[in-house]
Formats: sequence, C-alpha cells, structure tokens
Amino acid sequence: MLRNLEPQDFDPLSSILRRTGAFTAPEVDCALELLETVLKQPEQRDYLVTVAEEDHAVAGYILYGPIPLTEKSYDIYWIAVDPDLQGRHIGRQLLRATEADILQRGGGLICIETSSQSGYAGTRQFYLHNDYLEESRIRDFYRPGDDRITYVKRFTGSKEVA
Repeated sequence: MLRNLEPQDFDPLSSILRRTGAFTAPEVDCALELLETVLKQPEQRDYLVTVAEEDHAVAGYILYGPIPLTEKSYDIYWIAVDPDLQGRHIGRQLLRATEADILQRGGGLICIETSSQSGYAGTRQFYLHNDYLEESRIRDFYRPGDDRITYVKRFTGSKEVA
C-alpha cells in the first residue's frame, strides 16, 4: 500500500535509512531533516513524500519535488526500502507511483543523482533497470574518487521518451 507521510512514520523511516547501510551519517541526517520539513510545514510544496507499507508496517519511502526555477523538471531526492524487504519490488512501486504523480502534475523530466562509490552499484542498476539513463557525471564531486552521476527519464505528454 502507498500513502502520504504521517508523523508516526518518522521513527520507522529513520531506522530504515540507518539500516540500509547505503547512507553515511550526514546523508541520513539530511534525509531526516527533509522528512521533518514535510511533517512540520505541510503548506510547503518543495518536497513530496510517498510511504510504502507492507503488512501494516512502514516498508520504505520516496521523497521528490519540483526543481526550483525550472519548467516541468523534478528531482527524486531520496528513495529507501527496508533492507529486510528489498527484492519485493517496493522500490519499483514507489518509483512508478512517483512517475505517475509527476506526469499528472505536468512534469516532463525526472532527475536522480547518486554516487559512483561501489556501495551504490545496486542503486545505479536499479535506476538503469527502471529505464533511467545516465545523463551526466561530475568527477570527484562528493570527494576525490566519488563522482556525482545524474540519471534522467523524459516524458512528453503521457508517454516516456528515450
């Protein structure tokens, strides 16, 4: 089941972010700060969150929003799935629901950025498997030897384009 973020989701999502092993402590802090923003400022429109549930428990989430000063462009900032539930297509469900919402809002370009570090290899494969294309790479962006890779998916009208 997919639904909007609720205050009681904060602790389970915090646990998921920490237990994935994919994020550094500063990255987890950043992700939690954005979740707090959504919860404490419901009037804001910069960040949207969809939460996945499985067996009445929080299974993961995705946080995305329109990119300021652009027309029809959206960022997917965070996606995380409980490591005990990975492989059950929860991430794909979250991604597909987000793409549908972005299309419904008139979006035409979705961007996702990630790291080139080996710990993100599965994440990069996930994006490629879901028809995102590597659009750019900035070498040594996060730190020496850690590139920023941006994946994109483009839509025209209600159709995906390569």
